Amino acid sequence: MHSESEYYIMFGPDICGFGNNKVQVILHYQGKYHENNKTIKCRINKDTHLYTLIIRPNATYEVKIDNQQVATGELEDDWQFLPPRKIKDPYARKPRKWDERLQIEDPEDKKPEDWEDFEYIPDPEAKKPDDWNEAMDGEWEGPLIPNLKYKGQWKPRIIDNPNYQGEWIHPEIDNPKYKPDPTICHYYNISVLGLDLWQVKSGSIFDNFLLTNDEEFAEEVGNKTWGIRKDIEKQWRELYEEMEKRKQEEEAKKRKEEEEERDDDIWGLEKEENEEDPEEEPGNSDRQVQEDNEERGLLGENEEVRVDQKDEL
Repeated sequence: MHSESEYYIMFGPDICGFGNNKVQVILHYQGKYHENNKTIKCRINKDTHLYTLIIRPNATYEVKIDNQQVATGELEDDWQFLPPRKIKDPYARKPRKWDERLQIEDPEDKKPEDWEDFEYIPDPEAKKPDDWNEAMDGEWEGPLIPNLKYKGQWKPRIIDNPNYQGEWIHPEIDNPKYKPDPTICHYYNISVLGLDLWQVKSGSIFDNFLLTNDEEFAEEVGNKTWGIRKDIEKQWRELYEEMEKRKQEEEAKKRKEEEEERDDDIWGLEKEENEEDPEEEPGNSDRQVQEDNEERGLLGENEEVRVDQKDEL
């Protein structure tokens, strides 16, 4: 087998990066591979999980995770194996007078006569200058000032449309290209089981693969394998994580204490004291003088002995 080998069914979790998290169910039909339209989410955590795919002879399917149903339906609905059963009528057109407006402006609502909708008005106290020449300067217009009675732009109130007909739905007809296939996804001579792995994180384990035509037996095997280990595995994982957490906390505490010691010894006083010459410590000079005298005394005695021995020879 290799990456280009043909297969009937590809089933299992697909977790890659952020956002790509789903259970893949890819089925082979009439020389093509078809991916499921329905999104089925994986279980993302550090525990072991049991994935089950059931394809029934009546063209229905079911997906389980940890022996719990997460997806079910008909193969024709959730895969594009066949053309759709219904299509939009190509000759149907929405009537021109079809009213889809849910609400409209009230046609009987009128703007009040005293409604001021001009934000600025000419200054009533302004007067045209005496030297204004309309032939030269054009028609005189007084300056504008804010309208104290301005109420904003008037709009009629909104009411429910009495002629509302709802959203127009395009009528459908039977698709002449659709032909049912009672043997859809009926596979024969399945003799090889392979793994398509693309890991970005190490540590994944796969085991206990089962191909069978007995749904109850498959669930029983799952409960006797994964079902027995799952609780113990969870306990060991939680214990390991707690130990790792404590280890990290102790290491962090130790690093913090070392940093605090370096901060306290910012001037290097402790290091200098350790590196001081022992002869300069109090009392060292007296001890050194005494040791020197003793050494000189010993040397003197030895010299006398040598002289005596020489005289005897």
